[in-house]
Amino acid sequence: MTIEHEPETPAKREERGKIPANLRLAISPAVGKFTPDMSQTPQILYCHCHYAQVVPKEVKEAVLRKLCESGVPFEAVADLCEMSARRDPALQRLTQGNAIKVAACYPRAVKWLFAAANAPLPLDKTEVLNMRVQPAEEVAASLLSAELKPNVPTGKVTAADAPKAAAT
Repeated sequence: MTIEHEPETPAKREERGKIPANLRLAISPAVGKFTPDMSQTPQILYCHCHYAQVVPKEVKEAVLRKLCESGVPFEAVADLCEMSARRDPALQRLTQGNAIKVAACYPRAVKWLFAAANAPLPLDKTEVLNMRVQPAEEVAASLLSAELKPNVPTGKVTAADAPKAAAT
């Protein structure tokens, strides 16, 4: 299941004075009105982790709510693991365009889910937000920020790359 959320019109955003910094506006001479220039804006992919349910429910719901409220376009999928297992062509489509920000789980896991579906992520244009360990506010702020912080591990991931256990 893929859901695309359409943004508000730039004119409405301008009226409210809340045009996101990551949305450049350009005048379209053909129609004489403002249109968003999405050529440099990273795509946003939100995974609801429906089957494994390893992401805290409160975090998933809060991130999804913030995305919906923002008016920024994004794609929501039920479960990246399931899409990878089916080698869903949507994963290849997502890797073909602009930079991408993914709200899911561990960057190394997301990297290999895409690789298993024959859709390798562009390492220099991909930021993965880990809803398993990051607070919802941090994930949402990063997704909606104009800044891209590529963080997908390069090369082969080994046990040494695993996150360290929290001190008790």
